[in-house]
Amino acid sequence: MNEAIGACYDVIRAHSKSFSLASRLLPRDARDRAVAVYAWCRRADDAVDLAGPEGQEAALSALRAELDRVYAGRVVGDPALEAFQRTVQDRGIPKRYPEDLLEGMEMDVMGQRYETKEQLLHYCYCVAGSVGLTMCHVMGVKDEGAMRNAAHMGMAMQLTNICRDVDEDWNLGRLYIPESVLARCGFPNLAGELGRAFPESARFPVAQAIGRLLDDAELYYASGDEGLPALSWRCAMAIRTARTVYSSIGARVRRVDCDPTAGRAFVPLPSKLALALTSVATSSADLPRRALRLQIGGASTPARLVSFPEDVLPV
Repeated sequence: MNEAIGACYDVIRAHSKSFSLASRLLPRDARDRAVAVYAWCRRADDAVDLAGPEGQEAALSALRAELDRVYAGRVVGDPALEAFQRTVQDRGIPKRYPEDLLEGMEMDVMGQRYETKEQLLHYCYCVAGSVGLTMCHVMGVKDEGAMRNAAHMGMAMQLTNICRDVDEDWNLGRLYIPESVLARCGFPNLAGELGRAFPESARFPVAQAIGRLLDDAELYYASGDEGLPALSWRCAMAIRTARTVYSSIGARVRRVDCDPTAGRAFVPLPSKLALALTSVATSSADLPRRALRLQIGGASTPARLVSFPEDVLPV
């Protein structure tokens, strides 16, 4: 393993047990490329978070300039970034997708408030759906229809993250649940309480709102599942493992009645391993369907860019 890829593996092992587990199921070449993408995403996230409120806009500008250098093929001077640059070049990853991820980060930096569900879905597309599209290039997807499914899978995972982290985000001064959803659940203008302790009177309405967003996540997971037969068997097994771990987080949120103050939901390692075994069995059962689906695509990864909302909504 060369230094550049080794640095990427260090990043994923340190920051994500779930994705680290899923990545081990990938074929070696796809695994190396996937961890390079993960390492860049983590690099971008850390650069903004560690900059502090006063330095976050400058950090975003630096990340955009760095991305320009990556796509221009210039020397980047960091092993993990070199691995990302090589992946971008080898797999023809459109610049639009990492740019979309940085746009989502900018929403956080600017303190974006979400009035409607479509606005929230745009955020989910930027920070996670764009990664799903990037992974299509990493894994050599040839079926153009599966690109939309990949964006939906990422969006489903981000919706799950949002539902899991309501209390944690609140303490950071962030609220992702749309105003329109909160209003239907009986607690409009919750964003006006940011900066204070989470109001006890909001627990039940917010729990209802979380339940609704988890329902939406399930729709997006179902669409994501439809694209899995367009992947090779091992790639599908890895993505299905990550998907089932994330959807299990949502199930654990439901077990405590979606109470936003119940503590962070997580899936223990034994359960993750069991889910991985289930994913192996499910992917094996899908082999006949996969053989047909893999014949649909052309000779290379689809060139058409996927855009929000026209290529993504409705689910």
